[in-house]
Parts: sequence; structure tokens; C-alpha cells
Amino acid sequence: MDYRMVKQVHKRIKTSTKVLKNVMIVLCVLFVLMGIIFDRGMLFLALLTAGMYFLYDTYAVKDYEYVMEGNQFTISVIQAKRHRREVHVLNLKDMEVLAPNWHDAVAKYRKNGGTEKIPKFDYTSYEPEIPYYTMIIMENRKKIKLLLDLEDDMIAAIKRMYPQKVFLS
Repeated sequence: MDYRMVKQVHKRIKTSTKVLKNVMIVLCVLFVLMGIIFDRGMLFLALLTAGMYFLYDTYAVKDYEYVMEGNQFTISVIQAKRHRREVHVLNLKDMEVLAPNWHDAVAKYRKNGGTEKIPKFDYTSYEPEIPYYTMIIMENRKKIKLLLDLEDDMIAAIKRMYPQKVFLS
């Protein structure tokens, strides 16, 4: 099977992040004004606050990219729309199950009430109207749990390859 599917997921910015960024902007402007009026030492605080704002903005904005090419499934994290790093390169042959988060097939891996505790990696958008899926797969001989916002065509392709491992209803 020669095909390549790519899905971009934009992580929703939390309200607390927006508030913190606005507070940093207000403090920076306040320190500049105080530096001009009272003491030039306040300009250094304005510079530090502006630097913190740009660092926070760089690491607060995250996007995810899923790439499925044949049996290989790759997840990349994109920070500040510039810095990309691959975090998982997985072989779908090692997948145990793929199902919606509420499905009984993944019930034993849930945070509260599940019987098996495995490392969890969340690559969802946090948008309430977008359903997310749980994938249990082996990586480096360890079982991991991935939370993903998958598109219907990507799920259908995985179901065609591994119908006994994908549960949709």
C-alpha cells in the first residue's frame, strides 16, 4: 500500500494562558512607563518581562502532526509554528487496539477505574466537539497509550489493515 496521510491538529489555547499573556503585556508596558518616569532600572524589568512573554509564547503554542505512511505512524510536535520534533515513530503492526475513548475495548487503560497503568501521551486539540481516540501500541518494547484526534479516512485505512484491532461502535 503506497499512500501517505497527514493530519494537522492545532491545540486550543487555554483561557489561563491567554490571561497570563495579557498580564505579561500589561506589566511590560507598566515597567516601561515607570522606567521613563521614575527610574531607568525599571526598563530592565520591562526587557525581562518581554523576554518571558516571547519564551512563553514559543512554548505555549503547540500543534501536532500525524503522518501515516503504510504501516508507519509518526507523531510530531510543532512548537510556535517553527520548531518540529518527532516524538513517536510507531509500527502499526504493534498496535493492540484503536477505539474511541469511551469504548469498552480501552476501559482497562482508563485513568480512574482501569486495571492497567501505562504511560499516556495526549496529542489532542482539547476542542470539546472533536471526538478523540485511544490507541494502545508498543513502542521500544513498552506499551503506551496515545490520545489522538484522528480523521475518518485515517481510521478507515487503519481498520482496513487491522480490522480486528479497531473498534468504532
